[in-house]
Amino acid sequence: MKLDDDDFTLFGLPPRFALDRSGLDARWRSLQAEVHPDRFASEGAAAQRVAMQWAVRVNEAYQRLKNPLTRGAYLAGLRGARVDAERNTAMPLDFLQQQMAWREALDDASGLRALESLEQEVDAQYRQRLQALERALDVQADAADAAQHVRALMFIERFREDIGRRIEQNHA
Repeated sequence: MKLDDDDFTLFGLPPRFALDRSGLDARWRSLQAEVHPDRFASEGAAAQRVAMQWAVRVNEAYQRLKNPLTRGAYLAGLRGARVDAERNTAMPLDFLQQQMAWREALDDASGLRALESLEQEVDAQYRQRLQALERALDVQADAADAAQHVRALMFIERFREDIGRRIEQNHA
C-alpha cells in the first residue's frame, strides 16, 4: 500500500461504482486494525505519526467510497471527468424544468400528505439517477455522462434535504 494509491487500490477493490458495502466495511475495519496508531506505540512517536497519516488516509477513502454520490464523483474524476460542481452547474433543460416543478410543488405543498408524496417522487428519481450513474460508469465507461449524473444527484440530494426540513416543520 502507498499513501498516494487511489481509494479503490488502497481497499483492494476493482474501480467500479457498484460495490459490496459489507465487503467495503470489512476491509475498512481490517485496514484500520493494520494502521491504528496504538499498534505502533512501542515504536516511538515517528511511527505513530506515520500510522496516524495512514489511519486518516484510510478513513477519508472509506468515507468517499461508502457514499454512492461521492464514490461516483471520485470514480468519474479518476476517469478524467471531474464533477467540478462549484463551477460547472450546466444542466439539461428537462432537468432544470423538473427542478422548477418540484420547487413549485414544495412551495405549494400544504400538509404532510403532499410533502410525503413529493418526497416519494423525488426519492424515485434519485434512485433512477443512481442506476444511470452506475450504468455510465460500469457499463458504458462514460465518465463525462457520469459526472453529469453526479451533478444532477447533488441537486436532487439538496432538494431532498429541503423536503425533509419541511416535513420536520410539519411535525413540530
